[in-house]
Amino acid sequence: MSYELRDHTADVAVEATGETLDAVFGAVADGMAAAMCAEIPADGDRFSLAVTAEGREQLLFDYLDELIYERDVRGVLPVDNEATVTAPAGSVQDESDPDDAGWHVDATARGVPLNRVTARDLKAVTYSEMDISETDDGWHAYVVFDV
Repeated sequence: MSYELRDHTADVAVEATGETLDAVFGAVADGMAAAMCAEIPADGDRFSLAVTAEGREQLLFDYLDELIYERDVRGVLPVDNEATVTAPAGSVQDESDPDDAGWHVDATARGVPLNRVTARDLKAVTYSEMDISETDDGWHAYVVFDV
């Protein structure tokens, strides 16, 4: 799993790859953390979260939005993200059907206290140019964040 930060007009984008859908979700979340902070301390406690959505793109959006919410409520930078994505019963993971409710992610992150880092404010995740698709090598995601 890997990610790269991409310039995007006044915003920042994360482009990520992973062998599995789980890995690419975690890589995008780690990229989001890197967009907020260049150096990440080793401290912080792990926390869990779970998100359900109707489609795969909506799940990625809601997952990242939940991490931003956790940052604001807990006062932590979510790093070392791990995600387990579950597709709805009877669906194929490379075909998201917006009418098929039940996409789910169970995730954990290490919450580094914000007072331990110098972080750039990242306001929100956007649907602008969002892509999450299966490739010959695994999965690819591209997400733009409002800064």
